[in-house]
Amino acid sequence: MALTGTYVPSKTEWVRDNVAEYEATDGEKGRFLRGFPVVVITSVGAKSGNLRKNPVMRVERDGTYVAIASKGGAPEHPEWYFNFLANPEVDLQDGAEKHTYKARIVEGDERADWWEYAVATWPTYGEYQQKTDREIPVFLLERTD
Repeated sequence: MALTGTYVPSKTEWVRDNVAEYEATDGEKGRFLRGFPVVVITSVGAKSGNLRKNPVMRVERDGTYVAIASKGGAPEHPEWYFNFLANPEVDLQDGAEKHTYKARIVEGDERADWWEYAVATWPTYGEYQQKTDREIPVFLLERTD
């Protein structure tokens, strides 16, 4: 993994606790949210420059991951969305496996394909889209290491 710096845990208790448990056990604990697998993504804060870690649903196909900026269908993007835009190099931990990726927003047919796959992987994403007027961003994560 390539990112270095000061890690500042989330102010949100469940996020902070899930990340700590996941990392401490290489994903043996904290790997599932509502019965579905998650990965932990580390990004560099857009404003602070500090490392931020978030559990996101594991949506992977042929070694490529996507991160869905749903924020539960809220009207605004999650904070990590802005981190990915400002600093697209991210680290992703899937169980014990850790690698560095470059994040980019996908659009058009590519977005439609990955969105369909994400909803098939975790159907709640479709419900989140119905709750908000914004098009939920889809980031493709391509391995760089």
